[in-house]
Order: sequence, then C-alpha cells, then structure tokens
Amino acid sequence: MSRRWVINASPVIALGKVELLSLFDRLCQEIVIPQAVADEIQRGPRDDPACRWLREAAARWVCAGPALDPVVSAWDLGAGETAVLAWARSHPGFEAILDDRAARNCAAALGLQVRGTVGVILLAKLEGLLRKVAPVLDEPEAAGFRLHPSQVAAALRLANEAPPD
Repeated sequence: MSRRWVINASPVIALGKVELLSLFDRLCQEIVIPQAVADEIQRGPRDDPACRWLREAAARWVCAGPALDPVVSAWDLGAGETAVLAWARSHPGFEAILDDRAARNCAAALGLQVRGTVGVILLAKLEGLLRKVAPVLDEPEAAGFRLHPSQVAAALRLANEAPPD
C-alpha cells in the first residue's frame, strides 16, 4: 500500500529529538511539508535536528501551501495545522500527520485520515523499523511528547511491550 503523508511541525520536531526523522522517508512513499510548516520549524534553533533535516534531507518535500480553505480556516488553528488539513482536504488519499488535539478534532469532523507522532512510531515497529518503542516513550517529555501516562501505557500495550497485568 502506498502511503501519502502531509506532515505538521510537531511530529518533525519530536522525531528529531529522538533521532528518528528517517522514519518518514522509510514509511511513506509521498511526503508533503507545506511552507507554513517549514516556516514554523525554521523558527527553531538553527542546529536543531528538525531544522537541519528540513534544510537537507526534507527540502525536496516543502511546497507552497494549498489555497485557503474556508472550512478549515473556520476552526482557527495555527498556520501549520491549517495548511496540513487544507492540503489533506484538497488532496484525497493524503493522511495528515499531526498531534494538535484541536487539529485532530477538525480532521475527524471533516473525515480526514490522521496519524500522530506515536502512531508513526507504532507503525515503524509494526514494519520492523524499530525493535522497541518503550525507549522512545518511556521519557516522553525528553522526546518532546506531551503524553499522559495512560497514553504511554496504551501505546506500549499496542506495541506488545506492556508488562502483564
């Protein structure tokens, strides 16, 4: 199956912190990073892994954002989230890769496919690209994730890494 992803800043930044940015290229056949997302990432420190990745390996995926979508704009999301969801809405078959709760709610209301950073990590394990997800999820704050302990536990169960009850 061919995967087509339009990616927001938070998954790029989080996977950069844990040195897993190569997962995007390894898991997905077609990637889009709207310019608004690239601008957000580039506002970070120049030596940040996400900034370096965007300048080097990912520069080829940056594209002008989609036309203004009044339905998505009405949700009053950030510029990056709005561009990602507008792209997904105007390009059927693209999955939005984002973590923001309000943006995920918008995507659900519009019937768009969504996957978060943890979903990318779980997919990588399922496809044999990661042996374990626990080292990444055990210290979510260090990795840049804002996860409740119950979310970490659920992800570990999905990855068959949770201790038995």
